[in-house]
Amino acid sequence: MSFPIDAIRSQFPALYESRGTIFFDNAAGAQLPARVIDAVKDHLVHRMVQRGGPYTLSREVDDVIERARAAVADLVNAPDPNEIVFGLNGTSFMRLVSQTIAEQRGARNEIIVTELDHEANISVWLDLQKRGFTVRFWPLADGNPRLDLKDLAPLLSDKTRLVAVTWASNATGSLVDVAAVADAAHAAGAEVFVDAVHYLPHGPIDVQNTGIDYMACSSYKAFAPHMGFGWGRKQCLDGLPAFREYFIPDVAPYKFEIGTYVYENVAGLVAAIEYLESVGRMCGADGDRHQAIHHAMQAIRSYEMTLSDHMLRGLEKIPSVRVYGLRKPSDRTPTFCFAFEGIPPAVVCEKMGGRGYAIRYGHLYCPRLIKRLGLSEDIGAIRASLVHYNTKDEIDGFLEALSS
Repeated sequence: MSFPIDAIRSQFPALYESRGTIFFDNAAGAQLPARVIDAVKDHLVHRMVQRGGPYTLSREVDDVIERARAAVADLVNAPDPNEIVFGLNGTSFMRLVSQTIAEQRGARNEIIVTELDHEANISVWLDLQKRGFTVRFWPLADGNPRLDLKDLAPLLSDKTRLVAVTWASNATGSLVDVAAVADAAHAAGAEVFVDAVHYLPHGPIDVQNTGIDYMACSSYKAFAPHMGFGWGRKQCLDGLPAFREYFIPDVAPYKFEIGTYVYENVAGLVAAIEYLESVGRMCGADGDRHQAIHHAMQAIRSYEMTLSDHMLRGLEKIPSVRVYGLRKPSDRTPTFCFAFEGIPPAVVCEKMGGRGYAIRYGHLYCPRLIKRLGLSEDIGAIRASLVHYNTKDEIDGFLEALSS
């Protein structure tokens, strides 16, 4: 079955109502389907009250939160909805877990981070050095934007508490085999924390099959409003100490969700997951919601590989352009990091912005990776990042504008 791109694009108002903007900055945040916008508005109009009250509207807020946990559990194939923790963004969950782990320092006092990661999944762990932890870096393979498991093995020992690793680089799109990382870490008695913020909109997630222990996601990268969620194995989360009022149960997720958060965005998250389920149905999925979502993400992954192939072939034809990242579409997301020889990224992005293309430049929140690629942290690189509502025609227009 062909990918239903026209039916998909018709559900995103911004693609038609944003004064001609072509959205190639999706790694910074994706656009919203109409149903998500409607869900947020409906919540603000009809149940703008606090949860936990003995009246209808308040109980409807409680219901939205529980429906959202169940929906996210289906999205990532979590065995228990109470393994889902809501918060501001992916970084807040990284920080939450890092600070609770800091309270448990013992013989296992080493953390492994990588040179491929977003700085958020590095700095929260480096901060533990002042609490007596040692942080070790898993380097890039031969300077390339990828990680090799053979370089992880020498770092693992009976002192390793946790390996923090990205699922996909938000700068270069390079994918990591997180299941293999989990196998290696568990063999050494360590846990694995995965930053899935960039990967979330690009492919299926099954936390049970990967064997990972914790995962952070930012929902606004995956067609939902600005918020985030974390997942962790129930026994892992329940075993972490957390600040809470004394009357809050000392179990996940409640002990981690301090105070009030943005319930209308939680309602939007439910609608975003329902949108993904609908994509699965359009692509021929049968079965329950989890199966439909999994089918959708597989279809999205396949379609996006055609976009990656098309973009890479086009960029390679432009003189003086250097692309940083893996060349096989199956090894990456449709996120492209590149630079022109002799032309500053800022100049290129200003020009393309004037022509309606939303792209980004700089260190892309990965300054260590940028420097390992031989680029200046201050000048950085150009990033064009696509998702499944983008098209080959948009890529063709982009490449033509980039070449002129």
